[in-house]
Amino acid sequence: MRISIPISAFVAAIVGFGGTLAVVIAAAKAVGAAQAETASWVTALCLAMALECLWLSWRTKMPVITAWSTPGLALMAASSGFTMADAVGAFIVTGILLIATGLFKPLTQLISRIPASVASGMLAGIVVTFALNAVKTIPVDPWLILPLIAAFFVIRLFNPALSVLAVLIGGGIAAFLIGRVGGLPAPELSTLTLIAPHFSAAAIIGLALPLYLVTMASQNLSGLAVLRAAGYHPEPGQLIGVTGLFSLLSAPFGGSTTNLAAISAAICTGPDVHPDPAERWKTGPFYALAYLVFALFGASLVAIFAVLPQSLIVLVAGLALMGSLANALSIALKDEDQRMAATVTFVVTTSGLTLFGVGAAFWGLVAGLVVLFLEAFKKR
Repeated sequence: MRISIPISAFVAAIVGFGGTLAVVIAAAKAVGAAQAETASWVTALCLAMALECLWLSWRTKMPVITAWSTPGLALMAASSGFTMADAVGAFIVTGILLIATGLFKPLTQLISRIPASVASGMLAGIVVTFALNAVKTIPVDPWLILPLIAAFFVIRLFNPALSVLAVLIGGGIAAFLIGRVGGLPAPELSTLTLIAPHFSAAAIIGLALPLYLVTMASQNLSGLAVLRAAGYHPEPGQLIGVTGLFSLLSAPFGGSTTNLAAISAAICTGPDVHPDPAERWKTGPFYALAYLVFALFGASLVAIFAVLPQSLIVLVAGLALMGSLANALSIALKDEDQRMAATVTFVVTTSGLTLFGVGAAFWGLVAGLVVLFLEAFKKR
């Protein structure tokens, strides 16, 4: 076996985990999760990803790499008025919807028919808040933040995948050296915390449905595209259904939705991993092993994030989503005929509008589809 197989898997795992853990922390904070609940959230996610990745890679003999739904977490972090119990209820509903999507092919086809411009406009509206908040950290902590921003844009010229991780590690070391970090927490093994769900119409419409839509449109469909681009022929129903099942099983412990990865998958599916595509599936077990390690020490990692400066956490979350924002905006505005609908979706989603207890992401999607329908009706 080539050494490039485990190396690629471990790099993908470290980049995916370290680069977006700040978004998980932000989502947990938005729904009022206690530190123990946040640690359980991270642990449950890592366990779900390890098990589903191990099973799917072995079963399909393809490098099936999974991830947590970063756009979905960004959606949660930008929401307000929901509790941790509401979030768990939304995770359960989302898991059921993903299982149904895997079982019934028409659902996958229906989601794929949502115009890419409108779906991307919604995603851009969700993540732009993080980019704006990252900029707002500059006047709060300029001597710490400005060098980190400069480092991010320099490093990404040579290795975009590691640029966010470098900022997180470098920022943490800098904060420690200048006395901005309190005492480091003692290492501890993770535990799972069972959290009773609460189901409400507002949480289902405002959290679960947008979480499902962004997970499908911006994660699962992209993940399938990465596999196809690498020469594989994945069966969407099986992959989506299994990630939905593990999302459902991890939800009572605070685990949010997991899905097919795109960026992490790209690291594990190319010819640099192995010249023979039939051998690349072996990255899956090594990727799973890395996430089992993360699951064991999830509580310690969350505790470390808790003592870091808040401005650093906000900056890392914003930089981690910068690439997603750029990609979403480019897709949203690409088609001139759908540009207005995409813009309306973006504006409404960004506004933070809450109506009838339902959040802005849902109304942004509705507004964009209405504008698209009106423009199509006019052309008839």
